[in-house]
Amino acid sequence: MPDKMNAQKKDFYRKLLLKLKSQILGDIKSMSDENEGEQGDKGDVSGHAMHMADVATDMYDREFNLSLASNDREILQRIDAALDRIEKGIYGLCMKSGKKISETRLKAIPYAEYCLEIQEEMDRKGAR
Repeated sequence: MPDKMNAQKKDFYRKLLLKLKSQILGDIKSMSDENEGEQGDKGDVSGHAMHMADVATDMYDREFNLSLASNDREILQRIDAALDRIEKGIYGLCMKSGKKISETRLKAIPYAEYCLEIQEEMDRKGAR
């Protein structure tokens, strides 16, 4: 069985995850506020209809923001799962192999669920 993570490291990663979560929530709120602001700007004050290219650009921007928000929500779920693993004492262990996830990987992707070896294998197979 791999070594358990000490309390100081758990606290470091918990803070890192909470900071990342806060940043993502801020990004989602900002995108939501932008979309709400754009909703109110649909009409041109001059009385002329919006040009088709402007409408298409607005639609593209809205779809792009929705895609980003969807990705952010997925990351938030993974962050919450990582915080849960910290509480259960299994954070930093690969969910498939049980091996330790390298600290370099955890610092880069603190919500990582798999060690690099397993993640690469899953990527090759087209899984998650």
